[in-house]
Amino acid sequence: MKEYKVVVLGSGGVGKSALTVKFVSGTFMEKYDPTIEDFYRKEIEVDSAPSVLEILDTAGTEQFASMRDLYIKNGQGFVIVYSITSLQTFQDIKTMREQIIRVKGIEKIPMILVGNKADLEQQREVPSNEGAGLAQFWGCPFLETSAKSTQNVNEVFIEIVREMNTSPLKEKGGCCQIL
Repeated sequence: MKEYKVVVLGSGGVGKSALTVKFVSGTFMEKYDPTIEDFYRKEIEVDSAPSVLEILDTAGTEQFASMRDLYIKNGQGFVIVYSITSLQTFQDIKTMREQIIRVKGIEKIPMILVGNKADLEQQREVPSNEGAGLAQFWGCPFLETSAKSTQNVNEVFIEIVREMNTSPLKEKGGCCQIL
């Protein structure tokens, strides 16, 4: 059974833990409790191949940003989450992607862009087409989700496994690269 290391990144309060917990246990976390770092394992089947996901739910708060390099270094696939109700969280994710590219040292990295809190349509600040446009620019899939209503929750983790299968991350070795 293949194992995948998935890192969930995003600003504080966007619903990273809510999405992860909903996927792993099926329960919705109503109350916001800032995460420092949580680790989950879940077996899933993607395209009839059994897989084990090791999901690292990271801190969104700036005080733990220094730990992000370590998460990124060890991760194989990245779920980058913003809240559709906060334009600021959408702007924050751009620097997170740059950090992933800097730490990994390559441009093409298995990732998925996720606009969470789709159930709060009346509070929307980030139009769906902006999320889709950014994902297209980054060359990655895009989904809008709701941990509360379970909209696209499983699809996020299925899609990141597909991304890791089609473009497995190759770590740079040695001092030279042959192009």
